[in-house]
Amino acid sequence: SVPRCYLNKQLATVRVLKGEPAELSCTVSKDNVTGTWFKDGLKLTNMEGVVFEKKGFVHKLIINKAEDIHAGKYRFEGGDVKTEASIFVEDPPQVDKVLLKNLTSVPTVAKAGEGVKLRIPFEGRWPIRATWLKDGMELGDDTRIRVDKTDTCTMLSISSCDRRDCGDYKVRLKNDSGVLEINLKLVVIDKPQPPAGPIKIVESSANNITIQWKPPKDDGGKPVQRYLVERQQVGRNDWETLGETPRSCTSFTMSKVEEEMSYYFRVRAMNAEGMSDALESGEVKAAGKASPGAPDPPEIVSASRDTITISWKAPRKTGTSQIMGYIVQKRKKGTVTWLPVTNVPVKDKKLKVTSLKKGVQYEFRVAAVNAAGTGQPSDPSEPAFARDPSKSPGKVQDLKVSSSDSTTVTLTWNKPEVQDGNFVKGYEVEMRPCNSLSWTKCFTLPAESTSCRVQGLQAGEKLFLRVRALGDSGPGEASELEACAGAAAPVVSPRLLIDDTVKSFLVIKAGSPIRVKIPFEGSPELEVTWLKDGLPLPSRAAVSTKDGSTQLLLRAAEFSDSGTYTVELGNGLGKKETFSFQVQITDVPQPPGAIRLEENVPGTVTVTWDPSASEKWEKNLYYTVLKRESQKGLWHVLGDLIYNNKFTFTRVVPGRDYYFRVVAKNDLGASDPSETVQPWRIWKTKAEFRVKAQKYRGVNQNQPPRFLVPLKPHVVVTGSECRMSCAVGGHPRPKITWYKDSRDLSRDPNYFCTNDFGVCSLVVLGVTKQDEGEYMVEASNEVGRAFSKAFLAIKGNS
Repeated sequence: SVPRCYLNKQLATVRVLKGEPAELSCTVSKDNVTGTWFKDGLKLTNMEGVVFEKKGFVHKLIINKAEDIHAGKYRFEGGDVKTEASIFVEDPPQVDKVLLKNLTSVPTVAKAGEGVKLRIPFEGRWPIRATWLKDGMELGDDTRIRVDKTDTCTMLSISSCDRRDCGDYKVRLKNDSGVLEINLKLVVIDKPQPPAGPIKIVESSANNITIQWKPPKDDGGKPVQRYLVERQQVGRNDWETLGETPRSCTSFTMSKVEEEMSYYFRVRAMNAEGMSDALESGEVKAAGKASPGAPDPPEIVSASRDTITISWKAPRKTGTSQIMGYIVQKRKKGTVTWLPVTNVPVKDKKLKVTSLKKGVQYEFRVAAVNAAGTGQPSDPSEPAFARDPSKSPGKVQDLKVSSSDSTTVTLTWNKPEVQDGNFVKGYEVEMRPCNSLSWTKCFTLPAESTSCRVQGLQAGEKLFLRVRALGDSGPGEASELEACAGAAAPVVSPRLLIDDTVKSFLVIKAGSPIRVKIPFEGSPELEVTWLKDGLPLPSRAAVSTKDGSTQLLLRAAEFSDSGTYTVELGNGLGKKETFSFQVQITDVPQPPGAIRLEENVPGTVTVTWDPSASEKWEKNLYYTVLKRESQKGLWHVLGDLIYNNKFTFTRVVPGRDYYFRVVAKNDLGASDPSETVQPWRIWKTKAEFRVKAQKYRGVNQNQPPRFLVPLKPHVVVTGSECRMSCAVGGHPRPKITWYKDSRDLSRDPNYFCTNDFGVCSLVVLGVTKQDEGEYMVEASNEVGRAFSKAFLAIKGNS
C-alpha cells in the first residue's frame, strides 16, 4: 500500500500590524502533494496581495502588505493532511510621528484668559475611544472645558484658561488592537498672586517704620521682577507710592513718618505679565518720642579725702533718639534728697566728683538724656567714703593643704589681722607648675570664704599655690606653699550595679513622674551619658550624677516619653558599659466610639463600635461588652478580653428589649462606657407553613447521606467570627450533628448551627484559642450515616 501523507509542521496563528508582511507555512511528508488553501471556508484561487508558494515539502501563503481583508481563518488541505490557523491584522491607534514629537517635547504655553485648543488627528481601526486626562483624572465637559471627537481626530478646548489648567495632560487612544498614550504639558502664564501675608511690622518708631512680607505662593508662571510698596494715611482715600524693591528683597523701610500717626500699607508683586492684586496691612501707628531707660547703678572707681570717681554704662533702652548726655546726682548715705553734681549733662560715662567732705559716705545715681527728655534715674551706687585709700590687707594666716587626692588639692587659711581699716573684701587664689614662673588665677572668693578646692590636677603633680587678701586699695602680700596631688586611684572597670530595684520594663501613668536611679562603680572619674531611642534626652529630662549613682527624672510623663532609655558608663580609657530599659506611658483609656447593631445572622445581634482613641498608644487595650434587658436593669458581661471592635450575641430572645454597653480597658483601669440609646428588639414572627407530602410509587427513593461539598480547614484571627459550611444530600433528610474533638456541640450556646436546604453551617462567634481543634459534622438518616472533618487553627491578633 502507498504510505500516507502526514504533517511535519502545522500552520501557526499569526498576528501582524496593518501594512506589514505576513506568512503562513506548513510542512508535509511528501513533496508531490498539491495543496489547496481556504479562507473562512472558501477556496482561494487568487486574492489581491496574496502569493501561494510551494518549495519541496513546504507550502506557504505570503501576504506582502496585510490589510483588513486579509484577516480570517485559513486552512490548508493536501493529500491526507489538513491544518488550520488564523491571521489577525492589528491596526492600533497611531499619530503622525512628527506631530507626536512636537506635542510631547515642547509644552503648550497660553496666557490666562485666552482660549486653548489641543487637536490630535489619529489613524487606526474604528472604533477608537479617545480619553483626555489631567493629573490622572479623566476630563469631562463643563462650562469651560469641552472634549470633542470624530472618527479621525480628538480635540480638547478650554474657553478661558487660568492657572488651574496648568499641569500634565494625557490623551489615551484605544481600540481592539491596542492603546496609544500621549503625554502633553500645558503652561498658563498670568500675573502673580498677591505677596504672601500677613505684612509684619519689623520696626515702628518715631522716625521710621519697617514692614516685611513673603513672596507670592504662585508667581504666575513667570518670575517676580519687583515689588511695589504703597501707603495710605488713616482717614484719607488716596494711596501714596513709597517705592519699589527687587524680587530678592521682601522688606521696606520708610523714614518719612509723623509721630503717632496711623497708616495702612499695601504691597504688589510684578512680573512680565502684569501686577498682582495688593496685600494690605492692618492699621500701623508710628511711635512717639520716647525717653531713655534707666542705666545700671554707677560703679566706684577710686576715692580720696575730697573726691570720688565713678563710672557707668549706657542704658539698654535708649529711646527713639540718640543719648545726648547724663545727669549725675549725689546724696549723703542715710539722707533722701538728691543733689546735682553738674549744671549740664555729662557727655562722658565717667566723672570725678570733687568738693566732698572728708570721711562722709556718699551714694550716686545717673539718668540718660535724649531729645525726648531725661530718662529714669539708675538705682543708687554702693556707698563710698571720701577718704584716702587704706593700707592693703595683711598676709593670710596658717595657709595649709587640708586634703588631697589624685586630681584635687584643698586649701584652708585664716583671715589676716585688721589694722588701720585695712578690711578684707575677698581673696585671690593663684597657682603655677614647678617648671614655670607664671602664676595663673584660679579663684576670686568673697571675704567670708577661707577655703577652696583646686581641681583638674594630674596624679602626683607638684605645684605652687598662693593666696592673697583683697582690700579697697588692692591685694595684700601673698602666702605661698608647695602642694602635690595624691597618687592616681587604681583603675576599676566601669560597672552598672543593676539589682532587683532596677526594672527593665516600666509602665508609667501619664502625668506621673519617671524616676530611675542606677548605682555604679569604677575609676578614674566616670562619664555618664543618657539616651532615649539612641538620641539625646528631651530638654524636660533632668539627670543628676553624684556619690556613685545616676538618676533620670521626668516630673510629668507624656505619651511621647515612651521608648527605650539607655545609660552609658565610660572611664575615658575606652571601657564602657551600658544598660537599657523600656518605658511605656499609659493612662486610663478613652471611651469607645459610637455603637452600631446589626442582625447579620437570624436570631443574633452583632455589636460593632468605633475604636477608642487610646488604641493609637495603648498596645494592651481590650474591650468588654455588657448588656441589660431594661432601661434600668443590671448590666451583665457578655464578652471580655475582646481585641477587635466586633462582638456577636447569640442568645437573643425575640420580643425582648436589649441595651448594650462597651468599655475600653487596660492595665490601669476602664474607660467611661459607650452605650446604645435605643433598645434592640427582634420581633416575634408568626409564620404558617404547609408542606404537601410527595407521593412515591414503585421505586424506593431512599438514599444514604453523602457530602456534596465537604468541610474545609480554616485559619482565623482571635476575636473574629468563623463560619464553617458544607453541603449534604440524602433521603430522608439527614439529621446534622456537629462535634469538636468528639464533643457534641448541640447544646453549647457558644456555637450557632444552621441547615438551609442541605447547606449546613457552624458559626463560631468571637473565636478564642480554646476554639482551636478538629471539627466533625455527622449526617445520618435511616439508611446510613456520613462524616466530614476539618481543622480550625487560631492565630493571635497582632
